[in-house]
Amino acid sequence: MSNSEKLKVIKDIFGYPYCSGTEYIFNCPKCNHHKPKLSVNIDKNVFKCWVCDYSGTNISRLVRSYGDYNQKKKWKELDGQVQLDNFEAQIQSFFENPAEEIESTVSLPNEFISLANNNLPRSASNPLKYLRDRGVTKKDILYWKIGYCPDGEYGGRIIVPSFNMTGYTNYFVARSYREDWRKYMNPRVKKNNMIFNQLYVDFENDVVITEGVFDAIVAGPNSIPILGSTLKKGSKLFKEVVKNDTPIYIALDPDAEKKAHKLISNLLKYGMELYKIDLSSYDDVADMGREEFLQRKKQAAFLNSENYLLYRISNFL
Repeated sequence: MSNSEKLKVIKDIFGYPYCSGTEYIFNCPKCNHHKPKLSVNIDKNVFKCWVCDYSGTNISRLVRSYGDYNQKKKWKELDGQVQLDNFEAQIQSFFENPAEEIESTVSLPNEFISLANNNLPRSASNPLKYLRDRGVTKKDILYWKIGYCPDGEYGGRIIVPSFNMTGYTNYFVARSYREDWRKYMNPRVKKNNMIFNQLYVDFENDVVITEGVFDAIVAGPNSIPILGSTLKKGSKLFKEVVKNDTPIYIALDPDAEKKAHKLISNLLKYGMELYKIDLSSYDDVADMGREEFLQRKKQAAFLNSENYLLYRISNFL
């Protein structure tokens, strides 16, 4: 591929740049600062605005977001990706599904008590101890709106609610803090048709995809548990990240490696910016703790259609 030809495409989209070594400085389309502040390095395949901090490690994201049809087509030819005609057809059909189901809402159990309250009953001591032992902080409790049920159908369980874009509860995770034989007892809702805590997710920034909600708590605020190890192409979350061109960090448990690769393959078909976090030597994200997770996130492998096969081969040797 020709970097000089790629630069021509970028210039065609953003205008003539100021050049500083290998950096090309354009006006940022995100913050529209009056001075050129968007630094693009084609050799390193990175970009960053020094005013609004808009950044990424795949320049394709800039072209997909701000280029016209011909510019996108030319870029994909240079980048060796799928033909744009086919790509656009997939995207178009992806979001024109008249049979898409309306998202369900649920009610929290009547016995639910929020652990974010200041004055808690004595029954809160055991669930609070369970959360502390799992490394869940007071800040986490406030952010995730965590509570518990002392009795009733969900008695003896931590409750982590999920809210849709309108603020209604669309799901909740009920995890036993008494170590009952049945660890989880969740509502019967079609998970493919909802996004856990969508109300608090910023799809314009990096999103971490984890299996469980306690993994997501460790991974940080902009993390989404898929409540399992599978994310179907027709699911609401899959469509949302493709629509928003969201950079994705995959952090599924090591025992779900095959399903993780299937998810990665499906996302790469849409030219997504993807990273794979190494969870080896740990059972899951929650097991490794925050500091170790953040370190491994920084070292996450960047995946694209060119290096993905090599990545798979090297990781199976």
